[in-house]
Amino acid sequence: MFNGIFHVPKPTNEPVRSYAPRSTERASLERELARQLSDPIDIPMIIGGQEVRTGNTEEIRCPHDRSRVLGRYHKATREHAEMAVQAANEARAEWSKMPWDARACVLLRAAELLAGPYRDVLNAATMLGQSKTCHQAEIDAACELIDFWRFNPHYVYRVYEDQPFSIPGTINYMEHRPLESFVFAVSPFNFTSIAGNLPTAPALMGNTVVWKPASTAVLSAYHMTRIWKEAGLPDGVINMICGPGSELGAPILDHVDLGGVHFTGSTQVFSTIWRAIGQDIRKYRVYPRIVGETGGKDFIFVHASADLETTVTGALRGAFEYQGQKCSAASRMYVPRSFWPAFRKRLLEELAEVRVGDISDFSNFMGAVIDEAAFRSIASYIEEAKHDSGYEVLFGGGCNAEKGFFIEPTVVRAQAPDCRLMREEIFGPVLTVYVYPDEEYEETLRLCDATGPYALTGAIFATDRAAIVKAQLALTQAAGNFYINDKPTGAVVGQQPFGGSRASGTNDKAGSPLNLLRWVSPRAIKENLAPPKDWRYPFLG
Repeated sequence: MFNGIFHVPKPTNEPVRSYAPRSTERASLERELARQLSDPIDIPMIIGGQEVRTGNTEEIRCPHDRSRVLGRYHKATREHAEMAVQAANEARAEWSKMPWDARACVLLRAAELLAGPYRDVLNAATMLGQSKTCHQAEIDAACELIDFWRFNPHYVYRVYEDQPFSIPGTINYMEHRPLESFVFAVSPFNFTSIAGNLPTAPALMGNTVVWKPASTAVLSAYHMTRIWKEAGLPDGVINMICGPGSELGAPILDHVDLGGVHFTGSTQVFSTIWRAIGQDIRKYRVYPRIVGETGGKDFIFVHASADLETTVTGALRGAFEYQGQKCSAASRMYVPRSFWPAFRKRLLEELAEVRVGDISDFSNFMGAVIDEAAFRSIASYIEEAKHDSGYEVLFGGGCNAEKGFFIEPTVVRAQAPDCRLMREEIFGPVLTVYVYPDEEYEETLRLCDATGPYALTGAIFATDRAAIVKAQLALTQAAGNFYINDKPTGAVVGQQPFGGSRASGTNDKAGSPLNLLRWVSPRAIKENLAPPKDWRYPFLG
């Protein structure tokens, strides 16, 4: 036992590297990209610390160049899912009793490894496997994940130090016990940082985890398991299984020892998970904690007083960085009629400069969408816009899957504010704009709030403070993360805790103590320093 008061170093956000031409960091990353392209990897499952291979493999190919094979991963069966649960249960006894500072040091060590020798490795894997540019990979796979692994130990200390008050003769204290059962973490393809946080946040609080990363992001997921191993994470604390969620999820969600679900992905899948758990809630040893961040139909709302260049920049970056494959990406936009002509002209001029292609070419702003299913889904919305008189395609609309799954940045003007492209999550590089009469600003704010089921992110662009205040009030419930004169993407750990409500999730705010509190079960303890020796109260006399 450590006989001292352990203090986590005060965290700061990891600086973002620029990868400027002729820089040392750029040359180093380019070498790692070349190495991974020339050296396909065989990826096992990790169960109880052991590499497990089934022989039933799936190839990993670059979304932007389907001819390039990055490796293959071994697919799990129902039996492997059950093995992972058993491994997590076996590891729980020792891990849950490990001092919190020892658990924290594992993540702090992982952060240093990622900031150093693994930075190029994880960035390159994210770029090649998920078709992210070097900048998008850097702010995600490096900086945000490093921040999660540095800030969460700091937040643990804040959780633990919040204690009840005591009165003379009594000491009251609170401990935050790990959950009694394992946590099932299900992570998406679009953020390596989320994939790294979903299993490690519950593990930091003393829980053991069964983790199923997205099948389209197994390459970066595997490299994270290498980091954890080198950082000293004991075997069985996080168990990685790969394969279709429809097959692997059922035995895990049905297990009597399920303690919680940490999920990021589609609203449809999350609601299906919740329904599966709720169908027979009485079978579980404990009520499972269900934490999810799901879809979004994120908005940019423009007031007539907005700055033109600021708004154009926010719209272009917010809608089209990482091909719009962010749950926070700007997907619908409300522009006043007086502002529209100048905004349209400048936005289309700037979009003409945007290059789409292989992310290994650092001059490209956009890569490919993640897979064929995504390509077909996004293309179907664009085709509807091309052929429906209620829309006008102002820019882009091109879709080409000959070499990779490329979709041009696309801007559509909608005649009706409640049309399908203004309501439904597209999860691609499509921005739909509704032009409203200037005098209907407040009415259109209410319309924005009521359109669609989501409430994840949103932004207001204005210089008129009264207009900003009106937007903040009218859109109070419309977004869990709200931005003023900035794009609705790019939340930073420690600065903008992330999450939304309604159909966008449980709003448990990753990157804050609020999320960590979901993975513990508090116990209040009272110690009487001067216990009474007579049962009689004074009033009885």
